[in-house]
Amino acid sequence: MRRKQFTAILKGERVTLIGLIALGMLAVTTTPAVAAKQPLTDISITDAVEDELIMDQAVPFHLIDVATTDGVVTLSGSVDNILAKERAARIARMVKGVRTVVNQVEVDPPLLRTDSQIRDDVEDALRTDPATDSYEVNVEVQDSVVTLSGTVDSLQEKELSETVAMGVKGVKRANNKIMVSWPETRPDEEIKVEVEKALEWDAFVDHALIDVNVQNEKVLLSGIVGSAAEKDTAYWTAYVAGVKTVDDSGLKVKRWARDPDLKGEKYAKKSKEEIEDAVKDALLYDPRVSSFEVSPEVADDGITVILRGMVDNLKAKRAAGQDAQNTVGVRAVDNRILVRPTLVRSDEKIEDNVRRALVRDPYVESFDIKVDVRNGVADLYGTVDSFFEKFQADDVASRVNGVLMVDNKLIVQKDYHPYITDPYVDDRYGYDSEWHQYRPRFPAKSDWRIKEDIQDELWWSPFVDADDVTVTVDNGEVTLTGIVDSWSEFNAAANNAYEGGAVYVDNDLQVR
Repeated sequence: MRRKQFTAILKGERVTLIGLIALGMLAVTTTPAVAAKQPLTDISITDAVEDELIMDQAVPFHLIDVATTDGVVTLSGSVDNILAKERAARIARMVKGVRTVVNQVEVDPPLLRTDSQIRDDVEDALRTDPATDSYEVNVEVQDSVVTLSGTVDSLQEKELSETVAMGVKGVKRANNKIMVSWPETRPDEEIKVEVEKALEWDAFVDHALIDVNVQNEKVLLSGIVGSAAEKDTAYWTAYVAGVKTVDDSGLKVKRWARDPDLKGEKYAKKSKEEIEDAVKDALLYDPRVSSFEVSPEVADDGITVILRGMVDNLKAKRAAGQDAQNTVGVRAVDNRILVRPTLVRSDEKIEDNVRRALVRDPYVESFDIKVDVRNGVADLYGTVDSFFEKFQADDVASRVNGVLMVDNKLIVQKDYHPYITDPYVDDRYGYDSEWHQYRPRFPAKSDWRIKEDIQDELWWSPFVDADDVTVTVDNGEVTLTGIVDSWSEFNAAANNAYEGGAVYVDNDLQVR
C-alpha cells in the first residue's frame, strides 16, 4: 500500500504556529491502528484506489479513472505502455473491499513505431533474455498488437514469454497463443495434492477456506479468500505441473476471511525440513530458476533461508531470492548463489545488449543512461526522475546474458519520494541492493499526520490485520508493536509505515 506518503507536500498543507505548538506537545503519538477504521462503501473504495494510484511512481494516475459498483472496480483512461496498465490493476486489487477489477485502460504509446520495429525488438528481447532464449516462440505484430505462438514446457514459461514481450515499447496488447506441452500427464489426485500444498506454502494466500478439485487436469478453485489480490495469487499458484487450466470463478472475496481464527495451521511453526522442501518446490515452478541446481538451507534461527548453488544469469539469482522470501515461515534470505555464465561474452557485447535492452524498455527508454561493463559488472550512469525508474533500469540490466552484477549509479531527481517494492505488485525483491535501502532525510509531515496515514495504510491493506498493530511516532521515527500472524504480514506492516511517511521504522512486531 502506498497511500498519502507526501500528502502535505502534494496538497500544499500549511501548519500554523498554533499547530506547531500542539505538535510539540504531541511529539510522541501512540495509537492502535484500529482507530483508522472507515466505512467500507463504493465511494471510499474508489478513493482508496485513487490514492494508491496517485502514490505509485510507475502509473500516470491523472490519466486513469476509477469507478466502483458493489466492490467491482472499473479502471478506464489511457497509459503509454502495457506494463503500466497491468500494474494499475494489480494496485487496485490490493485495496481492501475490492472484489474484482475490470481493466478497460487503453494503451496509447507516445511514439509511433512500425510493426516491423516492434517485432524486431520483441524477438531481440526474447533472444537476449537468459530465461527465454531457448524457447521456440514465433512473433507476429499487427497494428502494434503482438501475437506469440509456439510451444513451451509449462504455463510459467508461456507467461514469462508474454511478460518479456510486453516489456517492449510500442506494444499495445499481447495475444498469447503459445501452447503448453507437458512432458507427461499426471493423475488428477496427484495434481490436487500438489495444488493444495502450493497454496499452503504461499505466503500471500490463506488457504484454509479454499477447496481444490481437479477434473481431467483442470483445477477448480472454490471457497473464500480475503482480497482480490489473494484470489489472483491463488489462481497463479494453482498452475502446478500438468495443469491445463484453472477455474477460480468459485472463489469469492469476503473481508471476514482475514480473521486469524480462519487461517488454520498455516502459520504454525514449521520445521527446517518443511521450509526447505517448500522453497525447493517454489524454485521448481519458477522458469528463471528451475533449470539450475539451487539448494536452500534453513539457518539455526529457523527463519533465515540460505541459498547456495550456481546459475548462469543475475536475474535467476534474484528470482530465487524472491521465491524463498515469498514462502511461509521465511523471515530473511541469505543469497549466496554464484552467477557463472555458460557462454563467455565480451564486455563490449554485454554492454551493447544492456544498452539495447534499456532503449526498448517503455519506462526508461527516454533517459540518457550510460552503460559501462567491465568483467561482467554493468555500471549505470545518468539521471532518472524517480527511484522506480532507477529500480527498473537495474532490473532490465540484470536480465541481460553475461551480466554478473549491476553497479547502479543513477541519480534520482525526485529523491524525496522513496519507492517501496511490494511483492504482489512487483515481480522482484528490491531489498538486496544497498542503494535501495532508502530512508527520507527528514519527515515530510507532522507526527500526527504520519500516524494517521500509517493507520490508513494498515487498514486498507489486505495483507495486514490493522487491529493487531500499534503505531508510535516520534519526530518521523515510527515504532510498530503488537502481534501478527506471519513474516509476510510483519514485512507488509513495515512497508505500510514507510508509505505513510516514516523516516525510519523500528519494527517490534511479534510473529505468532
